Amino acid sequence: MNGYAVEEVPAQVCCGALHAHAGLADDARALARANIAAFGDGDAAIVVNSAGCGAQLKGYGDTAFAARVRDVTELLAAAGPLAGAAIGGRVAYDPPCHLLHAQRIADPPLRVLAAVPGLEVLTLPDAAQCCGGAGMYTLVEPALSRAVLAPKLEALRAAAPDAVATGNPGCVMQIGAGLRAAGLSYPVVHPVELLDASYRRAGLYA
Repeated sequence: MNGYAVEEVPAQVCCGALHAHAGLADDARALARANIAAFGDGDAAIVVNSAGCGAQLKGYGDTAFAARVRDVTELLAAAGPLAGAAIGGRVAYDPPCHLLHAQRIADPPLRVLAAVPGLEVLTLPDAAQCCGGAGMYTLVEPALSRAVLAPKLEALRAAAPDAVATGNPGCVMQIGAGLRAAGLSYPVVHPVELLDASYRRAGLYA
């Protein structure tokens, strides 16, 4: 819908982010070498829809591979993106640390959300603070992870959005689990999912 031809790369492997977080540096480097070989030469963008993976892939040293990596919202924002049909509602956008702080990407996800007519995007207090997922913190530091998440949950409770949008699966799981534990039923989605819903309602995929 936004003018990009998408090609899958079957030989790609895990980005190695969780291995790096766990201190398994040799395993992370082996995965990086496998990905660099799988994607080969060329200048086509390597598109990632996970902030944590994107940060890891952009960190593959001073390589041509790393220079090609883009978050999906970067490409969509560069293309416009095309507006779809109105879906309405209020969404709280929570910027993932690996997108905002590690990759310095702030505006593109908001431009993706702005392409959905009728969608009110809420800016919550201290939204740029970590949700407590922090790679593997949910597993290795559960008490601290929950303590970091608590203020964000209170802000979401006060805002009462129809949905929460964030661009990293670790954040989706962390915030989603926290909301469920707090008895709050707001769905947690990737910003592109809302754009996709808008396109489907507009009949653009027919």
